[in-house]
Amino acid sequence: MKSSKRQFIKQMSLGLISTQLPFLSNAKGIFFEHLGKKLNLSLAQWSLHNAFESETLDPVLFSEISKKEFGIPAVEYVNTFYKDKGNDEIFWINMKERSDALTVQNLLIMVDEEGDLGGEDNQLRQKAVEDHYKWIHVAKIMGCHSIRVNAFGASDPSIFKASLIDGLSQLANYAAKEEINILIENHGLFSSNAQLISSIIKEINLPNIGTLPDFGNWCLSAQWGSTQDGSCLEMYDPYLGVETLLPYAQGVSAKAYNFHANGVHRNFDYEKMLLLVKAQNFNGHIGIEYEGTELSEADGIRATKKHLEDVWEKIWMI
Repeated sequence: MKSSKRQFIKQMSLGLISTQLPFLSNAKGIFFEHLGKKLNLSLAQWSLHNAFESETLDPVLFSEISKKEFGIPAVEYVNTFYKDKGNDEIFWINMKERSDALTVQNLLIMVDEEGDLGGEDNQLRQKAVEDHYKWIHVAKIMGCHSIRVNAFGASDPSIFKASLIDGLSQLANYAAKEEINILIENHGLFSSNAQLISSIIKEINLPNIGTLPDFGNWCLSAQWGSTQDGSCLEMYDPYLGVETLLPYAQGVSAKAYNFHANGVHRNFDYEKMLLLVKAQNFNGHIGIEYEGTELSEADGIRATKKHLEDVWEKIWMI
Protein backbone atom coordinates (compact mmCIF):
# COMPACT_ATOMS: atom_id res chain seq x y z
CA MET A 1 0.00 0.00 0.00
CA LYS A 2 1.31 3.45 -0.85
CA SER A 3 2.32 5.80 1.91
CA SER A 4 -0.40 7.97 3.40
CA LYS A 5 1.40 11.14 2.33
CA ARG A 6 1.80 10.03 -1.27
CA GLN A 7 -1.78 8.82 -1.50
CA PHE A 8 -3.11 12.07 -0.03
CA ILE A 9 -1.17 14.07 -2.62
CA LYS A 10 -2.65 11.82 -5.31
CA GLN A 11 -6.13 12.54 -4.02
CA MET A 12 -5.50 16.26 -4.11
CA SER A 13 -4.21 16.04 -7.67
CA LEU A 14 -7.35 14.20 -8.70
CA GLY A 15 -9.44 17.00 -7.30
CA LEU A 16 -11.11 14.73 -4.74
CA ILE A 17 -10.16 16.87 -1.77
CA SER A 18 -12.19 20.04 -1.93
CA THR A 19 -11.39 23.46 -0.61
CA GLN A 20 -14.56 23.70 1.44
CA LEU A 21 -13.92 25.05 4.92
CA PRO A 22 -15.23 23.06 7.88
CA PHE A 23 -16.03 26.15 9.94
CA LEU A 24 -19.21 26.57 7.88
CA SER A 25 -20.47 23.23 9.12
CA ASN A 26 -19.41 24.04 12.68
CA ALA A 27 -21.26 27.35 12.59
CA LYS A 28 -24.44 25.63 11.48
CA GLY A 29 -23.99 23.09 14.28
CA ILE A 30 -23.84 25.90 16.83
CA PHE A 31 -27.00 27.37 15.31
CA PHE A 32 -28.84 24.08 15.69
CA GLU A 33 -27.81 23.85 19.36
CA HIS A 34 -29.56 27.15 20.03
CA LEU A 35 -32.52 26.28 17.84
CA GLY A 36 -33.23 22.84 19.31
CA LYS A 37 -31.52 19.50 19.57
CA LYS A 38 -28.06 19.39 18.02
CA LEU A 39 -27.72 17.56 14.71
CA ASN A 40 -24.95 14.99 15.19
CA LEU A 41 -23.77 13.83 11.77
CA SER A 42 -21.41 10.99 10.94
CA LEU A 43 -20.12 9.60 7.66
CA ALA A 44 -20.57 5.97 6.69
CA GLN A 45 -17.52 4.69 4.85
CA TRP A 46 -19.72 2.94 2.30
CA SER A 47 -20.56 6.38 0.87
CA LEU A 48 -17.12 6.28 -0.76
CA HIS A 49 -17.01 2.58 -1.55
CA ASN A 50 -16.30 3.05 -5.27
CA ALA A 51 -13.30 5.25 -4.53
CA PHE A 52 -11.94 2.84 -1.90
CA GLU A 53 -12.55 -0.26 -4.02
CA SER A 54 -10.80 1.29 -7.03
CA GLU A 55 -7.95 2.43 -4.75
CA THR A 56 -8.49 6.04 -5.79
CA LEU A 57 -8.76 6.73 -2.07
CA ASP A 58 -6.88 4.97 0.71
CA PRO A 59 -9.18 3.58 3.46
CA VAL A 60 -6.47 4.29 6.03
CA LEU A 61 -7.21 7.98 5.45
CA PHE A 62 -10.95 7.72 6.01
CA SER A 63 -11.08 9.77 9.23
CA GLU A 64 -8.97 12.49 7.58
CA ILE A 65 -11.16 12.54 4.46
CA SER A 66 -14.34 12.73 6.53
CA LYS A 67 -13.20 15.71 8.56
CA LYS A 68 -11.13 17.69 6.04
CA GLU A 69 -13.19 17.03 2.93
CA PHE A 70 -16.70 17.08 4.38
CA GLY A 71 -16.41 18.69 7.83
CA ILE A 72 -17.80 15.56 9.52
CA PRO A 73 -15.92 14.62 12.72
CA ALA A 74 -17.51 11.21 13.34
CA VAL A 75 -17.16 8.08 11.23
CA GLU A 76 -18.56 4.58 10.66
CA TYR A 77 -16.12 2.05 9.23
CA VAL A 78 -16.80 -0.91 6.91
CA ASN A 79 -14.78 -4.03 7.69
CA THR A 80 -14.48 -5.20 4.08
CA PHE A 81 -12.07 -2.36 3.30
CA TYR A 82 -9.70 -3.90 5.85
CA LYS A 83 -10.18 -7.60 5.14
CA ASP A 84 -6.62 -8.60 5.96
CA LYS A 85 -6.38 -6.37 9.05
CA GLY A 86 -9.02 -7.92 11.31
CA ASN A 87 -6.43 -9.50 13.61
CA ASP A 88 -3.75 -6.82 13.23
CA GLU A 89 -3.86 -5.02 16.56
CA ILE A 90 -0.99 -2.66 15.72
CA PHE A 91 -2.79 -1.49 12.58
CA TRP A 92 -5.87 -0.55 14.58
CA ILE A 93 -3.89 1.13 17.33
CA ASN A 94 -2.32 3.29 14.62
CA MET A 95 -5.74 3.97 13.12
CA LYS A 96 -7.01 5.09 16.54
CA GLU A 97 -4.02 7.38 16.97
CA ARG A 98 -4.73 8.86 13.52
CA SER A 99 -8.38 9.60 14.31
CA ASP A 100 -7.51 10.96 17.77
CA ALA A 101 -5.01 13.38 16.25
CA LEU A 102 -7.79 14.67 14.03
CA THR A 103 -10.35 14.70 16.89
CA VAL A 104 -12.56 12.38 14.86
CA GLN A 105 -14.92 10.12 16.80
CA ASN A 106 -15.03 6.44 15.78
CA LEU A 107 -18.60 5.22 16.20
CA LEU A 108 -18.95 1.71 14.83
CA ILE A 109 -17.67 -1.00 12.51
CA MET A 110 -20.09 -2.27 9.85
CA VAL A 111 -19.39 -6.00 9.54
CA ASP A 112 -20.16 -7.86 6.31
CA GLU A 113 -19.10 -11.19 4.81
CA GLU A 114 -18.52 -13.00 8.10
CA GLY A 115 -21.26 -15.62 7.83
CA ASP A 116 -24.98 -15.83 8.65
CA LEU A 117 -25.85 -15.30 12.30
CA GLY A 118 -29.33 -16.68 11.58
CA GLY A 119 -28.18 -19.68 9.58
CA GLU A 120 -29.94 -23.00 10.13
CA ASP A 121 -26.78 -25.13 10.34
CA ASN A 122 -25.51 -25.10 13.94
CA GLN A 123 -21.83 -25.45 13.04
CA LEU A 124 -21.89 -22.77 10.36
CA ARG A 125 -23.82 -20.44 12.64
CA GLN A 126 -21.29 -20.99 15.42
CA LYS A 127 -18.47 -20.24 12.99
CA ALA A 128 -20.23 -17.03 11.92
CA VAL A 129 -20.52 -15.94 15.54
CA GLU A 130 -16.84 -16.58 16.17
CA ASP A 131 -15.78 -14.91 12.91
CA HIS A 132 -17.36 -11.70 14.22
CA TYR A 133 -15.24 -11.74 17.40
CA LYS A 134 -12.21 -10.05 15.83
CA TRP A 135 -14.33 -7.05 14.81
CA ILE A 136 -15.55 -6.67 18.37
CA HIS A 137 -11.91 -6.40 19.41
CA VAL A 138 -11.27 -3.87 16.63
CA ALA A 139 -14.25 -1.81 17.79
CA LYS A 140 -12.87 -1.84 21.33
CA ILE A 141 -9.43 -0.65 20.20
CA MET A 142 -10.98 2.08 18.06
CA GLY A 143 -13.21 3.39 20.83
CA CYS A 144 -16.39 2.49 18.94
CA HIS A 145 -19.65 1.85 20.78
CA SER A 146 -20.89 -0.89 18.42
CA ILE A 147 -20.48 -3.24 15.53
CA ARG A 148 -23.26 -3.47 12.95
CA VAL A 149 -24.17 -7.00 11.86
CA ASN A 150 -26.43 -8.54 9.23
CA ALA A 151 -29.47 -10.57 10.20
CA PHE A 152 -29.29 -13.09 7.37
CA GLY A 153 -29.92 -16.82 7.56
CA ALA A 154 -32.58 -19.47 7.14
CA SER A 155 -35.36 -19.05 4.58
CA ASP A 156 -38.09 -20.39 6.87
CA PRO A 157 -39.26 -17.58 9.20
CA SER A 158 -39.63 -19.71 12.33
CA ILE A 159 -36.24 -21.40 11.84
CA PHE A 160 -34.68 -18.02 11.05
CA LYS A 161 -36.04 -16.49 14.24
CA ALA A 162 -34.83 -19.29 16.49
CA SER A 163 -31.44 -19.41 14.77
CA LEU A 164 -30.91 -15.64 14.90
CA ILE A 165 -31.88 -15.51 18.56
CA ASP A 166 -29.20 -18.11 19.24
CA GLY A 167 -26.53 -16.46 17.08
CA LEU A 168 -27.15 -12.93 18.32
CA SER A 169 -27.37 -14.00 21.95
CA GLN A 170 -23.98 -15.68 21.76
CA LEU A 171 -22.42 -12.71 20.01
CA ALA A 172 -23.95 -10.13 22.35
CA ASN A 173 -22.83 -12.02 25.45
CA TYR A 174 -19.29 -12.12 24.08
CA ALA A 175 -19.40 -8.42 23.10
CA ALA A 176 -20.67 -7.42 26.54
CA LYS A 177 -17.26 -8.35 27.99
CA GLU A 178 -15.77 -5.64 25.77
CA GLU A 179 -18.64 -3.19 26.37
CA ILE A 180 -19.58 -3.27 22.69
CA ASN A 181 -23.13 -3.18 21.30
CA ILE A 182 -24.42 -5.44 18.52
CA LEU A 183 -26.63 -3.51 16.10
CA ILE A 184 -28.96 -4.99 13.48
CA GLU A 185 -29.43 -2.98 10.29
CA ASN A 186 -32.33 -3.59 7.94
CA HIS A 187 -30.51 -5.07 4.97
CA GLY A 188 -33.19 -6.90 3.04
CA LEU A 189 -35.07 -10.21 3.35
CA PHE A 190 -36.16 -10.95 6.95
CA SER A 191 -33.84 -8.26 8.33
CA SER A 192 -36.13 -5.64 6.76
CA ASN A 193 -39.18 -7.01 8.53
CA ALA A 194 -39.06 -4.51 11.38
CA GLN A 195 -41.77 -6.22 13.40
CA LEU A 196 -39.92 -9.54 13.26
CA ILE A 197 -36.57 -7.96 14.19
CA SER A 198 -38.10 -6.03 17.09
CA SER A 199 -39.70 -9.24 18.40
CA ILE A 200 -36.29 -10.96 18.26
CA ILE A 201 -34.64 -8.10 20.16
CA LYS A 202 -37.36 -8.25 22.82
CA GLU A 203 -36.99 -12.00 23.18
CA ILE A 204 -33.20 -11.85 23.49
CA ASN A 205 -33.61 -9.07 26.07
CA LEU A 206 -29.95 -8.11 26.37
CA PRO A 207 -28.97 -4.46 26.91
CA ASN A 208 -26.27 -4.44 24.23
CA ILE A 209 -28.52 -5.63 21.39
CA GLY A 210 -29.91 -2.76 19.32
CA THR A 211 -30.58 -1.45 15.84
CA LEU A 212 -29.19 0.80 13.13
CA PRO A 213 -32.34 1.80 11.23
CA ASP A 214 -31.60 2.61 7.59
CA PHE A 215 -33.94 4.92 5.69
CA GLY A 216 -33.64 3.00 2.44
CA ASN A 217 -33.06 -0.75 2.87
CA TRP A 218 -36.64 -2.04 3.06
CA CYS A 219 -36.82 -4.59 0.25
CA LEU A 220 -38.12 -7.88 1.64
CA SER A 221 -37.48 -9.82 -1.56
CA ALA A 222 -33.74 -9.18 -2.02
CA GLN A 223 -30.60 -9.26 0.10
CA TRP A 224 -29.18 -5.84 1.06
CA GLY A 225 -32.66 -4.34 0.68
CA SER A 226 -32.03 -1.50 -1.76
CA THR A 227 -35.12 0.25 -3.06
CA GLN A 228 -33.26 2.64 -5.34
CA ASP A 229 -34.16 1.41 -8.83
CA GLY A 230 -37.79 0.38 -8.32
CA SER A 231 -37.08 -3.32 -8.96
CA CYS A 232 -38.02 -4.52 -5.45
CA LEU A 233 -40.93 -6.97 -5.60
CA GLU A 234 -42.00 -6.65 -1.97
CA MET A 235 -41.20 -3.74 0.31
CA TYR A 236 -41.78 -3.10 4.00
CA ASP A 237 -43.23 0.34 4.67
CA PRO A 238 -40.06 2.42 5.23
CA TYR A 239 -41.61 4.90 7.64
CA LEU A 240 -43.25 2.19 9.74
CA GLY A 241 -39.98 0.25 9.65
CA VAL A 242 -37.87 3.17 10.90
CA GLU A 243 -40.45 3.99 13.57
CA THR A 244 -40.48 0.36 14.76
CA LEU A 245 -36.69 0.05 14.99
CA LEU A 246 -35.97 3.50 16.47
CA PRO A 247 -36.66 2.56 20.12
CA TYR A 248 -33.64 0.23 19.98
CA ALA A 249 -31.42 2.49 17.86
CA GLN A 250 -27.81 3.29 18.71
CA GLY A 251 -27.42 5.06 15.39
CA VAL A 252 -29.46 6.03 12.33
CA SER A 253 -28.35 5.49 8.74
CA ALA A 254 -29.53 8.31 6.48
CA LYS A 255 -29.43 6.40 3.20
CA ALA A 256 -29.56 8.70 0.19
CA TYR A 257 -30.08 7.80 -3.44
CA ASN A 258 -30.91 10.64 -5.82
CA PHE A 259 -32.05 14.25 -5.51
CA HIS A 260 -34.36 16.67 -7.28
CA ALA A 261 -32.82 19.81 -8.78
CA ASN A 262 -33.86 21.77 -5.67
CA GLY A 263 -31.81 19.46 -3.43
CA VAL A 264 -34.75 17.49 -2.00
CA HIS A 265 -34.30 13.74 -1.80
CA ARG A 266 -36.30 11.95 -4.47
CA ASN A 267 -36.77 8.36 -3.34
CA PHE A 268 -38.35 8.91 0.07
CA ASP A 269 -39.26 11.81 2.33
CA TYR A 270 -36.42 12.97 4.57
CA GLU A 271 -38.69 15.31 6.52
CA LYS A 272 -41.01 12.46 7.41
CA MET A 273 -38.05 10.28 8.41
CA LEU A 274 -36.45 12.96 10.58
CA LEU A 275 -39.75 13.78 12.26
CA LEU A 276 -39.80 10.14 13.38
CA VAL A 277 -36.27 10.54 14.71
CA LYS A 278 -37.28 13.72 16.52
CA ALA A 279 -40.41 12.10 18.01
CA GLN A 280 -38.26 9.29 19.42
CA ASN A 281 -35.99 11.92 21.02
CA PHE A 282 -33.02 10.15 19.46
CA ASN A 283 -29.78 11.82 20.51
CA GLY A 284 -27.15 9.74 18.71
CA HIS A 285 -25.49 10.22 15.36
CA ILE A 286 -27.24 10.25 12.00
CA GLY A 287 -24.90 8.66 9.51
CA ILE A 288 -24.71 9.87 5.92
CA GLU A 289 -24.71 6.88 3.56
CA TYR A 290 -24.88 8.06 -0.03
CA GLU A 291 -25.56 5.30 -2.54
CA GLY A 292 -26.90 7.24 -5.51
CA THR A 293 -25.92 7.01 -9.15
CA GLU A 294 -26.45 10.51 -10.51
CA LEU A 295 -23.89 12.45 -8.46
CA SER A 296 -20.28 11.64 -7.72
CA GLU A 297 -19.74 10.08 -4.32
CA ALA A 298 -18.24 13.30 -2.94
CA ASP A 299 -21.04 15.48 -4.32
CA GLY A 300 -23.63 12.98 -3.13
CA ILE A 301 -22.26 13.19 0.41
CA ARG A 302 -22.39 16.99 0.28
CA ALA A 303 -25.93 16.95 -1.10
CA THR A 304 -27.07 14.56 1.65
CA LYS A 305 -25.39 16.63 4.34
CA LYS A 306 -27.02 19.84 3.14
CA HIS A 307 -30.43 18.21 2.87
CA LEU A 308 -30.15 16.80 6.39
CA GLU A 309 -29.16 20.21 7.75
CA ASP A 310 -31.98 21.98 5.91
CA VAL A 311 -34.65 19.51 6.99
CA TRP A 312 -33.35 19.36 10.57
CA GLU A 313 -33.56 23.15 10.79
CA LYS A 314 -37.09 23.08 9.43
CA ILE A 315 -38.43 20.40 11.80
CA TRP A 316 -36.98 22.10 14.86
CA MET A 317 -38.78 25.29 13.88
CA ILE A 318 -42.13 23.46 13.82
